[in-house]
This record gives sequence, C-alpha cells and structure tokens, in this order.
Amino acid sequence: MRTPPAAVTVLCAGAFVLLAVLVTGRHGTPFPLDRDALDWSLRHRPDRWAGVARAVTDTGTGVFPYACAVLAGLLAARHGTRRQALGAAAGALAFLLAGQALRYGVMSALARPRPPVADWATHASAFSFPSGHASTSALMAGLLIWAVARRGRTAAVYALCALIACWAVAVGLTRIYLGVHWATDVLGGWLFAGAWIGLGAVLIPAGRLLPPPRRRAGGR
Repeated sequence: MRTPPAAVTVLCAGAFVLLAVLVTGRHGTPFPLDRDALDWSLRHRPDRWAGVARAVTDTGTGVFPYACAVLAGLLAARHGTRRQALGAAAGALAFLLAGQALRYGVMSALARPRPPVADWATHASAFSFPSGHASTSALMAGLLIWAVARRGRTAAVYALCALIACWAVAVGLTRIYLGVHWATDVLGGWLFAGAWIGLGAVLIPAGRLLPPPRRRAGGR
C-alpha cells in the first residue's frame, strides 16, 4: 500500500517542527547524539577517508544539484512535446530553488551554531540547522526518483531509485563525518526535504503537467 503524499508531508513537517523547537530550546547546545556522532567521526577519520567524504559531499552543492533538477524534468517529460519537456525542467528547477529559499530562511531564523571549527575537515559557512547539503541532495534525489519512477515498476527502476536514495543519504552522513554539522542538523535536512517533496506531490500532481508514462508493449 502506498503512503499518500499528504501523510508524508504531515509526518515529515510535524517531525521537523518538533525537532526545530527542541533545537531552539537548547540554545545551541548539542544533543548527546550529536556529541557521540562527532566524537566517533573524529576517532575514525583518516586522511584518505576524509578525502573520499569531501568528494561525496561536494556533489551536494554547487551547480550539480540544479543541473540534476533540470535533467529530472527533462527525463520525466521525455515522451512529451518540446514545450512540455522545457516546462517540466523549469518546474523542477523552480521547485528546488523554492525549497532552498525556504530552508535558508528557516536556517537564518534558528541560527544554530555549527560544531567547533577545530573539528572541521572541510569548508562550511552560515548556520547549521537544517543541513543545506542534506536537504539539497535529498530534494535532488526526490526529483530524480520521481523522473526515473515514471519508467514503470521494474527491477532496474527500483535498483536505480535505491541507488539515488543511498547517494543522498551518503551526502548527509559526510556532513557529520567531516565535522561541519551535528547529526540532528542532517536529520532536520532530511525531514525538511521530505516535507517539501510531499507538499509538491500534493499541490502539483504530475498528471496535470506531464504526458502519461509510456507503457511497455504487452504491459498492463
């Protein structure tokens, strides 16, 4: 049974608001989970693995996420007209940009400090909650999964969607591993992205914007 997008939105948004209230109430003091995750990272961060983590974390920022959003729109409308494809690409990009703007506003309002600079293994800027890399990569993954899933329910589609989701999780985890975010920052980024994706699915049904997915010959 599929979970309705509205339920996903309510659950993620409610959990995000609760976490944000708890974070704010501690006035920047990290949770025990945050300290434990950072301590573990510092004890298990040799240079070679820090380099791998930086390479992964870099895919969650810059031009790459926005290029992938455009690609997701083009893939989703690949069986439609040129106008539909361009509209889907622009819509996917606008969806990501709007989510980023809202996240930045929330982050600035809460103004949670990052972990100590001495523990950082990469560059970071602005405040900490919710994690920008975690939310951006999760939003991008959601758009890509939406586009890929329109190909149908096949083993290859499921495998690719799982791979995309694992990549987004990996980006978020690298932020903890590199010492630039608390674990609850990353959790907040994922919850924010889940709420935004769910809201998009509720308010912008794909059937109104895109051609129906092409069915395989002999399929039902």
